[in-house]
Amino acid sequence: MKKILALCLVLMLSVTAFASFAAAEEVVKIGVFEPASGDSGAGGKQETLGMQYANYLQPTVEIGGTTYNVELVYADNGSSPDKAPSAAQQLISEGVSVILGSYGSGVSIAGSQYFADAGIPAIGVTCTNPQVTAGNTHYFRICFLDPFQGTVLANYAYKELGATVAYCLGELGNDYDVGLCYYFQQAFEALGGTVVSENFPTGNSDFTSYISTAKSLGAGVIFAPCSIAYATQIIDQAAAQGVTMPLMAGDTWDSNKVIEAATGKDITIYVSTFYQEGGDPEFDEGIKEWINANPEAMTNNGGNDMVAAVTAMGYDAYFVALEALKAAGSTDPKAVNEALWGVTYDGVSGHIVFDETGDAIRDVAYVKTANTETGAWDFVTVQSVE
Repeated sequence: MKKILALCLVLMLSVTAFASFAAAEEVVKIGVFEPASGDSGAGGKQETLGMQYANYLQPTVEIGGTTYNVELVYADNGSSPDKAPSAAQQLISEGVSVILGSYGSGVSIAGSQYFADAGIPAIGVTCTNPQVTAGNTHYFRICFLDPFQGTVLANYAYKELGATVAYCLGELGNDYDVGLCYYFQQAFEALGGTVVSENFPTGNSDFTSYISTAKSLGAGVIFAPCSIAYATQIIDQAAAQGVTMPLMAGDTWDSNKVIEAATGKDITIYVSTFYQEGGDPEFDEGIKEWINANPEAMTNNGGNDMVAAVTAMGYDAYFVALEALKAAGSTDPKAVNEALWGVTYDGVSGHIVFDETGDAIRDVAYVKTANTETGAWDFVTVQSVE
């Protein structure tokens, strides 16, 4: 009986010790400030997939000699600058050490001041408008900027496609659309081309008059860097009107949803983007396997295992955050903010190091075209700006 009592006591002490150990496990929270709904919901979900896959591969990080479990905390900014503040405040209330996002420059700008007031750094993933990082010291980003992307696309349209007239179309009030159209127009006109720009109202679904205007102008390209929700409608309606000039867009159109809309149609599409599937075979193989084993991930990726550039960028952003946490030696957001300035990381999308504004130093973009027969993106070239 004494032996049994002694054994029970040992087991009780072991259970108590295990419970204490489990309770003492350290957790560091990384905020995910992304759209899971609204016009940019599809892109936001794909960007988030990269973070989730990275967290799956490396769920812990050593900070100041202690191993922490990394918890991703999500807040849906609804693709809307009006909804972004409440999403930002939600992440702040959760006690995150650093924030990743967002897909969409407008929502990033709308959340920025809340992060600044709370003293929490943010790492932009694919928010390309210069205003995201301008005039502050807490917002960083790992992607190229719209002045660069707009110039790349203008050069390609004018020099490679032979367009001398371009028609630009963006959503009224959308920082990304309006900004990228502006930089495209600047660069295209500097080359000697002519640009006509128009904006459509939020919620528009009929693009026939805009497409007719582009045709009547004799435009060599239609440049429409809008969200995926609008892109698919523009593709359908352009094809229905027998448009022969190429459609062009920035990184937002680099989506399997856009390919899906274009497949089987007599239409040409070119986009600039951050990553081309095949650029890192090990990453591609791993994330495809993960997506195929995870029904929710498959759904959030649009129903197939095509690797989106924004997914690769989300993956890199997660590891940049880990590097900052390690360098800070602390989960204190202010220490992480300070450490970010010196972070360097070789990601699947390339080498990442920040300049004095907090922007990654990027000098190339991938140009891809939609293969409407195979339903895939075909690599065209790596483009830089002279």
